[in-house]
Amino acid sequence: MEQPTPERIKEIFDPFYKADINVWAEFSKCVHPRTFEKNEIIKDYHKTEKYINIVISGSVAHFVLADEKDTCINLYYEKQFFSDYLSFLTQSPTVIKTQALENSVIWSISHTDLNELYARSKTGLVIGKAISDAMFIRKQFEQINLLTLSPTDRYLKLIKERPEVFQRTSLKIICSYLGITAESLSRIRKKIS
Repeated sequence: MEQPTPERIKEIFDPFYKADINVWAEFSKCVHPRTFEKNEIIKDYHKTEKYINIVISGSVAHFVLADEKDTCINLYYEKQFFSDYLSFLTQSPTVIKTQALENSVIWSISHTDLNELYARSKTGLVIGKAISDAMFIRKQFEQINLLTLSPTDRYLKLIKERPEVFQRTSLKIICSYLGITAESLSRIRKKIS
């Protein structure tokens, strides 16, 4: 299993916050690898999120329970940050479940360790801001797409921007994530092919 190193963490963070390798050396001491089997629950419904995570290998999804079935609200792949951030910030349970979609390795920093990092230095605060910015930007784009694009356009955008989703994620979960039924996806695929 790949261990967190300052160099690897810097590579993951560089698109959001460029910093000297010494910053990442300190941060990497707080990051711990965790492994999950395919379909293993990382954080269950009505539980409290204890970590902010980075997908190193594999894939992860967030679900909410709607009409007694799992509805996918987020998909995460390599080098992406994820957390039930509302739960993480408030340290309260939420209605979000996090589940590994493939055998996955994630690097995690606990709520306690992150707050200690914040208290130790301004750099810790900047790292926390970079994490929250990355998660906010991604979520905002997803919400805008869901509200402004047609199902066909959402599907085409997903194919263009994240083709790995279709090779690594079940169609049932993709449909849920796109907010469409399997029948609608079938019609969309026929129409564009």
